[in-house]
Amino acid sequence: MLKMLLDPTGGIVLTNDGNAILRELDVAHPAAKTMLELSRTQDEEVGDGTTSVIILAGEMLYAAEPFIDKAFHPTVICRAYSKALEDAIAALDQIAFEINVNDRQMLLNIVRSCIGTKFTSRFGTLIADLAIDAVNTITVDLGNGIREVDIKKYVKVEKIPGGQLEDSKVLTGVMFNKDVVSPGKMRRRIANPRIILLDSPLEYKKGENMTNAELMNEDDWTVLLKMEEEYIENICSHILRFKPDLVITEKGLSDLASHYLSKAGVSAIRRIRKTDNNRIARACGATIVNRPEELQESDVGTGAGLFEVEKIGDEFFAYIVQCKDPKACTVLLRGASKDILNEVERNLQDALGVARNVIKDAKLVPGGGAAELAISSILKKKSSSIEGIEQWPYKAAARAFEVIPRTLAQNCGVNVIRTMTSLQARHADGKDPNIGIDGNSGVISDMKELGIWDSYGVKVQTFKTAIEAACMLLRIDDIVSGIKKKQAGGPAAPAKPQVEDEKDADGEQILPE
Repeated sequence: MLKMLLDPTGGIVLTNDGNAILRELDVAHPAAKTMLELSRTQDEEVGDGTTSVIILAGEMLYAAEPFIDKAFHPTVICRAYSKALEDAIAALDQIAFEINVNDRQMLLNIVRSCIGTKFTSRFGTLIADLAIDAVNTITVDLGNGIREVDIKKYVKVEKIPGGQLEDSKVLTGVMFNKDVVSPGKMRRRIANPRIILLDSPLEYKKGENMTNAELMNEDDWTVLLKMEEEYIENICSHILRFKPDLVITEKGLSDLASHYLSKAGVSAIRRIRKTDNNRIARACGATIVNRPEELQESDVGTGAGLFEVEKIGDEFFAYIVQCKDPKACTVLLRGASKDILNEVERNLQDALGVARNVIKDAKLVPGGGAAELAISSILKKKSSSIEGIEQWPYKAAARAFEVIPRTLAQNCGVNVIRTMTSLQARHADGKDPNIGIDGNSGVISDMKELGIWDSYGVKVQTFKTAIEAACMLLRIDDIVSGIKKKQAGGPAAPAKPQVEDEKDADGEQILPE
């Protein structure tokens, strides 16, 4: 189910992404704030499992409540929970298996099971395809089995309202919301462009602060203007030596520089974002240069196949596409409205996170609550071998893992008690850890046959974050507020000094020496 949130600025957020919902909440309770942080950490670390981590942490705390009431010390409970976490990760290692990251169908199944509960699941494999294409584009193999996948820096999501969601695609290059400086004089379409990227202004430098120039003669003014012109002409001549077709700078570009460049048949784009410039450099093989005088042939980007400026709606977008070996890309999203596009982008970010995790650590576990049930079953068997009173909190932690499949069953609208009993019976012998719940129909089925998989990295992170946070909150025995409460009648009145009487001498107010 989706939630509709009204944010403080009056905008609307339509989502069922755990982190996106919790981000909008304004809570005053410090323990609740800690729980909200879990979701944010999970989102930044692995990009998925933001709802699972809150549900699991909440269930762990709920499972500990009876022991707190029975005067168990929190340290004992935390010790049992930590032991349960170690054993859970060991059990997860047993049921996890490695895959070949070049098997596209397998990757598709994993990413689809990640977004199966999301809004975009009705569009089939569209979002999963976009995520896998984008991640495969930017993956850099560093050797020794290590891969660098930086989706924050090198995957840009460009949302343009209008068209249909099916028109969304991953570009073999980058696009950005800019037009050429002089549209009439400069070309808007160049095949196989030579691209120069600059980090310096192509205009006369202005003084840092107020600059006064005293002119004695009339001719001095002309000399001053000529110096400016010569300076710009000199910079342009350095650039034009390399016969570029396109010059892109992060800073300003004066009319005079624009004139020199257009006369030489060079298109120019100014004031581009630093992040966009980095992506263009990765896509076409250029190097960003700080001083035009230091330009070299190796700095010119020749990897792009086409530069084109297109008008979409009311705005112009520049494309640098058909790159030979792009290590950066833009995902172009089209959709009916802004709200839908924002939700599609959130789903895409989750899918990108999962695809990245699988490519970096190619291990999978069965989805649909199967992994949690298998772990719960293994921990229950182990609990009988644990000595002392830690055995009871350990058992409770084992039962708490069942909250994930139980929530899935609730979401499907099936009989929860009957389904859970049946699942526990199937997992009791521990022979088949792949039995879970089909998220669409609520039927108990084999996850291997349905192709529902979860990323190992996401699962481990979820368990660690949830249990460690539960342990931290259990250790809190008091909340001390450092904020003064204001009285209703205005600012708080200064407290009168208390004077002790003889009758207070035996009371608790006397301070120890």
